[in-house]
Order: sequence, then structure tokens, then C-alpha cells
Amino acid sequence: MSINKSKYSQMIKAEAKRLGFLSCGISKAGFLEEEAPRLERWLNQNMHGEMHYMENHFDKRLDPTKLVEGSKSVVSLLLNYFPPKVQNPESYKLSKYAYGTDYHFVIKDKLKSLLYYIQTEIGDVHGRAFVDSAPVLDKAWAAKSGLGWMGKHSNLLTQKVGSFYFIAELIIDLELDYDHAVTDHCGTCTACIDACPTEAITEPYVVDGSKCISYFTIELKDNIPSEFKGRFDDWMFGCDVCQDVCPWNRFSKAHNEPLFNPNPELLDMTRKDWEDITHETFNKVFKKSAVKRTKFQGLQRNIKFLKSQ
Repeated sequence: MSINKSKYSQMIKAEAKRLGFLSCGISKAGFLEEEAPRLERWLNQNMHGEMHYMENHFDKRLDPTKLVEGSKSVVSLLLNYFPPKVQNPESYKLSKYAYGTDYHFVIKDKLKSLLYYIQTEIGDVHGRAFVDSAPVLDKAWAAKSGLGWMGKHSNLLTQKVGSFYFIAELIIDLELDYDHAVTDHCGTCTACIDACPTEAITEPYVVDGSKCISYFTIELKDNIPSEFKGRFDDWMFGCDVCQDVCPWNRFSKAHNEPLFNPNPELLDMTRKDWEDITHETFNKVFKKSAVKRTKFQGLQRNIKFLKSQ
């Protein structure tokens, strides 16, 4: 049986690579013991702000065997999104992950292909694909699978790669060979903590989500609190500051996923273009984009907030 476990694990990793994933790691499905008190503390301190969905399914969030019946393995995958070109510097800023087609669609298709491959080549395997769309602690699983370590900004970091990638999982009822966590390589560096415009990184490895620019510009439905005026550094959707300043991201290489390439208009837009954006242009530029999450009105609110600073 162990020969098969090893063989199947290698097959899955090879197919993941063929599908364009940056890397693939596998861990045994079970209760995330170390994450439980951390998540509980984070929720108790209301660091999730109005993201009330974070309070739901606490048990399932910590144990995939409660989420997918009979699950034995968590296959974690990384997909690079670092863009070949960035926005015009005279523009309001957009998180790099939102330049192209919404990653949910892109990755879901790749995961379905990977699951189909497993079922075709290995046999009667059941499981589910997850892309940031269910109560799965993807960063914790990716770290457990040896794909990187949790940085002080609470993003997953990988040597020679950095952190500009999406994380996704297949949770399946197949026993495999399991990878081991890697060591932390943040050392004494505090670049991300020092650079955060809203001081959302309250201490190493702890991010107060309710103070994060990404939270304000995407998740928050109400008005942005006025005490944060002048502290948004021109970010209108998401924020990459903690990743941009991280020394490990000097190793980031451009992705080769055509669907992540932006609408050509997007990179050339100036602040004035954004201030004058119409509903029609918004729908055209962000046709299949993650920016749709904040809706036209949300983006207008964010731009107005930046303009008033």
C-alpha cells in the first residue's frame, strides 16, 4: 500500500505541475490543533470586523473531516499571479491579484481537471475542490503541507518564490504520502509591520482584519471610518503593501496564466480616469474580475474616500 501512496502522490504532484500550479503539497486531513486557539482569540477580539461569515462553521474550519465525509488528505496548491507589468504609477491602486479574470473561476477549472485526473488514473476517489470559498484555513494547510511558512503579515511565504500566489485545496478520501512543514525564515525582519499604512499588523503573525485596507475597500459595506483618512496610500481595491515590502518577494517571477492578464486599458488608467469611470467602463474593464465583489458603487465610494484625503 505504501508503494501506491508514494506513486499516487507523485502522480498528483506531476499533474498539478502540468496544469500550471506553482507547487503542490499534501497533508493528512485532521484537526488543526495549533490553529484552534489562534482562531478563537482572533474572533473574540473582533479582528474579523463585519466579516461575520468567519464566525460560522468553527469546527469545520478547523477539521476538514467534518467538511468532507471520509476525507483523508488535503492536497494544497499554489498558483502564481505576480503580473509581468503593473499599473501606471499615476493611478489609484488595485491589488495585483485582481488584475485579470477572477481567480475563483480560473483555479476551480484547474482543480476540477486535477480531481478528474485522480479519478481517472487512480480510481474511485471522492473529494471536493476549494478556492477561498468555504470554511477552509488554506494558509494553515499550505504551511502544514510544506509549501511555505506563515509570514509576520500572516500571508504564506515561500523561499525563491515570495507570496504573490493563490492557495487552493482538494480534500479527498485517498491516503497519500504526507509532506512536512518548513521552518520560518522571517528572522528579525519587521518590514511588513513597519510599512502597514493602517497599523493592521498588531504584532508579528497577527493581523487585525478590521483595520486592513483590503477589508475596508472590499468587505466593508458601510462608509469607511474617517479616522483612516490620509492612510490609504491610494489603494482603491485591496492592498499589497505588506507583500511589496517583503524581501522574499524580490524573487517573484511573472505568471504565465493568460487569464490573469489584465484588460489592456486597466494598466494605463490615471487617477482622473478612475474618478470619471462610468458603469459601462467598469463592466467592460472588470468583466470577469474579482473587483466585481466591491461592485461599481463600492469602487466609487473607495475612490471618493481617496479623493477627499
